[in-house]
Amino acid sequence: MEYKELIKERYSVRSLDGTKVVEEEKINAILEAAQVAPTAVNKQPFHIWVIRSEENISKLCEASRFDFGAKLFFVVGSDAKNAWVRKYDQKNYADIDASIVATHIMLKIHDLGLGSTWVGAFDAPKVKELFPEMADYELVAIFPVGYLASDAEPSPRHGLRREISDFVDEL
Repeated sequence: MEYKELIKERYSVRSLDGTKVVEEEKINAILEAAQVAPTAVNKQPFHIWVIRSEENISKLCEASRFDFGAKLFFVVGSDAKNAWVRKYDQKNYADIDASIVATHIMLKIHDLGLGSTWVGAFDAPKVKELFPEMADYELVAIFPVGYLASDAEPSPRHGLRREISDFVDEL
């Protein structure tokens, strides 16, 4: 898909068809998109967990009600200990890098004809309690992933955009 078309068409899908299984090659393509995401000084301070067993999905849903019928989830975390730090003010880039990775994931999901939304409304301490392997990471996003349900449609607010002149200043 043409990039401009991709970024304009992608929307937060909140209704997924939980009966269709996402193929392994699509899961791998999503992970490859994450793998090539740029990170500060190429430190790659992120980790991704693929959740697809019923047991682990049930656990994840204890920490967020936003599953949208998905049977596949990607959880993205950042690793501050291994991130680049800007020397002038000690700004740690872990969350920024993980967010870039998450954006690659989100766009690739749409590019593959799948749906998802970036879920930030989740109880991160609860997720870490349920999944101890995530305890040392700052959890940035959860992506419920699947094929679109027949009633999936963009939010009425999806097309609302500020004018470019509202957020750009020339100095």
